[in-house]
Amino acid sequence: MASESADALKPPVRPLTERGLDLLVWGGIALLLILSFHPVEMDKFGRLLTNSANLREFGKDLVRPDFSRWPLFVAQVWLTVQIALWGTTLAVILAIPLGLLCARNITPVWIQQPVRRINDLIRSIPDLVLGILFITAVGLGPLPGVLAIAVNTGSVLAKLFSEAVESIDPRPVEGVRATGARRLQEIGWGVIPQVGPLWTSYALYRFESNARSATILGYIGAGGIGQTLFDSINAFNYRETSAIVIVIVVAVTLIDLLSQAMRTRLS
Repeated sequence: MASESADALKPPVRPLTERGLDLLVWGGIALLLILSFHPVEMDKFGRLLTNSANLREFGKDLVRPDFSRWPLFVAQVWLTVQIALWGTTLAVILAIPLGLLCARNITPVWIQQPVRRINDLIRSIPDLVLGILFITAVGLGPLPGVLAIAVNTGSVLAKLFSEAVESIDPRPVEGVRATGARRLQEIGWGVIPQVGPLWTSYALYRFESNARSATILGYIGAGGIGQTLFDSINAFNYRETSAIVIVIVVAVTLIDLLSQAMRTRLS
């Protein structure tokens, strides 16, 4: 009995093949880090200390923010938030049908696989490239930013939405099907109620991220605070840059708190 209890306390021994696979994966990652050391110029890391005088000069202005144009900063940040909000809303509208079409347990493979590959292609295109594309189509302003965020985020959410659908409990769907419901009714009554809270949480996370992405898109003329930030940096007006960054941080923090409160109500 004592030997049996002692055997029960021993940690499980993993098969040699599994341990070998783990060693291969982690060894490969370590090798990749070593090989990429010089290409990413990690050997220049010490310059953070040797060029500390330059950083101090840069920091002198950053710690003395200039808020003399704060109404403009607030207005542009508010525009950035609106760009992110509209982009995320359009992305959710796009992602719902795409997510269902990409789900293995909902859609036949001859539809699901092509839609997944198209979605992968869209998701691989950077926001800035999409922004330039839409600027070429509709001109400078907030709309290209909205469209770029909608397309990129729509493809990301479609992947997340499909994974949520694939993890549902099939029994409610089977129950709805047993009543003689049609395919869309099965989805509406058996799938959506299960994934709705998780989909909403994903959308809120992406809205937080899009508020930052919209700032970057402003660099290329897609509206919002990004253009103002870019102009202040180009003018070496780091005091104004500091003020803009503070306004952005406050806005993103408020968005995060609001999103967190909404997700808490969903849980």
